[in-house]
Amino acid sequence: MEKIILISIKEAAKIILSNKKSVIDINDSFPHINLGKHIKNYVTSNMDSSFTSLVFLCIGTDRSTGDSLGPMVGYKLSHLNYKNIWVHGNLENPVHAKNLNEKVDEIHSLYTRPFIVAIDACLGNYQNIGHINISEGPIYPGAGVNKNLLPVGNIHITGTVNSGGYMEYFVLQNTRLNIVMKMADIIKGGIMNCIEDLYLQLQCNNMYTAKKESLVNYVSNQDLF
Repeated sequence: MEKIILISIKEAAKIILSNKKSVIDINDSFPHINLGKHIKNYVTSNMDSSFTSLVFLCIGTDRSTGDSLGPMVGYKLSHLNYKNIWVHGNLENPVHAKNLNEKVDEIHSLYTRPFIVAIDACLGNYQNIGHINISEGPIYPGAGVNKNLLPVGNIHITGTVNSGGYMEYFVLQNTRLNIVMKMADIIKGGIMNCIEDLYLQLQCNNMYTAKKESLVNYVSNQDLF
């Protein structure tokens, strides 16, 4: 017999919000436009004024077709030239299981209060192949292939490239490049559709931080006695 647990509406709302997730089907009409709207909403609602830089952390390896989604997106975003917006992980310099911790430490040493958008491939149910998922909170890279890696990201974007549950490494190796390329194009298009809005919010954050620091310095330098 199942145990019935009663919770309040308020508690239920908290659970739903803590597991907030949006899904875009790459076969829908104009998926990059819909994705861009979701990315903007997730970033702007989670990136408060304390964050002064935005990092797209593209996770994966070019040695596996299915796991190359992240590096492919990073490659397609390599032309980005916005102040305080950065891309880490691409086909030439991938971020993967062996260097993830090092790269995350590097990001935090290079940038002040970075807001990290983690991007990675994932495995799922057969009917979910071709879905791009956006969720709040960190991603757990390697979970699909039974690896325990550092959770990373303030929000994350994943693309379901194939079905999982058995022989995950083999499945990733034999994933069609076509679906990975299509997903990478849509994720890149979604980011580009909202990049100006994200840039403007970062500029406001940096102005706020600069004024706050200036005020703190002014007060600390006053002779209060």
